Amino acid sequence: MRRAFLVALALLSAVGGPAAGDAGASRPPLLAGARALDVTPPVGVPLAGYGGAGRRLLIPDVLNRYPSAFWFKPSTGAHDPIMARALVLQWGERRVLWIAVDLVGPDGEMVPELRERLAALGLRYDAVILSASHTHSGPGGFSRSRLFAFLALDRFVPRVREHLLGGMAQAAEEADRIKAPARVGVGRGEVKDVIRSRVGLPLDPEVGVLKVVALDGRPIALLWNYAIHGTVLGKENLLLSGDVMGAASLELERALGVPALYTNGAGGDVSPALRGWPGVRQTADTLAREVLTTWRRTPVQRESELRAVSDRLRLPPPRLSLRNCLGRWVPGWLTVGVGWGFPSQSEMVGVAVGASAWVTVPGELQTRLGQAVKAEGRRLFGDAFVVGIANDYAGYFLTAEEYARPSYIACASLYGEGGGQIVAARAMEILGRLRQRGEGR
Repeated sequence: MRRAFLVALALLSAVGGPAAGDAGASRPPLLAGARALDVTPPVGVPLAGYGGAGRRLLIPDVLNRYPSAFWFKPSTGAHDPIMARALVLQWGERRVLWIAVDLVGPDGEMVPELRERLAALGLRYDAVILSASHTHSGPGGFSRSRLFAFLALDRFVPRVREHLLGGMAQAAEEADRIKAPARVGVGRGEVKDVIRSRVGLPLDPEVGVLKVVALDGRPIALLWNYAIHGTVLGKENLLLSGDVMGAASLELERALGVPALYTNGAGGDVSPALRGWPGVRQTADTLAREVLTTWRRTPVQRESELRAVSDRLRLPPPRLSLRNCLGRWVPGWLTVGVGWGFPSQSEMVGVAVGASAWVTVPGELQTRLGQAVKAEGRRLFGDAFVVGIANDYAGYFLTAEEYARPSYIACASLYGEGGGQIVAARAMEILGRLRQRGEGR
């Protein structure tokens, strides 16, 4: 009897033991692929970001002298390339595409159009993030919005949009094709002296780094996050450029030999401390040095999961506060509806990979709100980061206190005193759902 029991136990161990022991080994590997592509449009495309006299034509081009410009002066050349960088992450059947591009901001139709192009190639993703660097020296002419055309982008030029979207799709396709088993690590650094507050409040000097490497340790991609405005180059500049973020990413790519995807943070009240081409070089050097230092000291995890959540952000009807634009002497109730030019809903995306979580915002979030979102994310995950100006652009999102103070950023905050809190609360909800999805696996 005892011998029969021992034989049965041995048979059960032989059959059941490896299956139980392989529970971890059977988990799918994380796959990653990345590609950087030059998508610089032809010379003559106007620059986007500044609406003032320095960039505007004295008389709009009613005589059709310029093939790609109407309201604004055409670009005179390219100082550095306009880049589209793609990172594809896959874990089992879960797939995420991240595009970082040197633009002032995306419009809400770009992600659906990009998805459609990629679906025609057989590429589908649980989440797509289109993250703009917010350079104010990137190309204009890519948006169908007549309001944004007049304010800062110039009139819609179909071939410019086609050039940019086609480049993004190509970068994504090539990144997807070269996916390989990967490991990730997340690190944090700090750079203080290259930014200043627009409103006299403390800023967030944190640099976030997602390190993506092959199983043998070779770099695959770098995803980095820092809150700064792409206005080191002023409105007098007429050369296409990725501004300081583009310069830093190019420096990082020279050092690591792989795509360096920049993502802006909660930078609604953040300006660069230095200006002009010397400011670009000095600030880019400082940022790149800290990102590389953080990369080198960041360990990678042996195993990493991938989760993603996409949701709709619903906002109050957008209205322009004349008091916030003109001064305190204007009655607070005097507003102008701008629902014809700005969205009342948009997409927000949350991605958790390894020990980090990333949540997008379709505009420029104030530092204080961004820090609240990050604090909640770090309660749920090891690290959390806000990715601003992603998947859409709906202006500035401020605290109620800052909205009540007439200023440029309050003028461009279009969803009332509660708009910023609505966005921050939804970001926290998405982070919570990411956490629940991990616990429910």
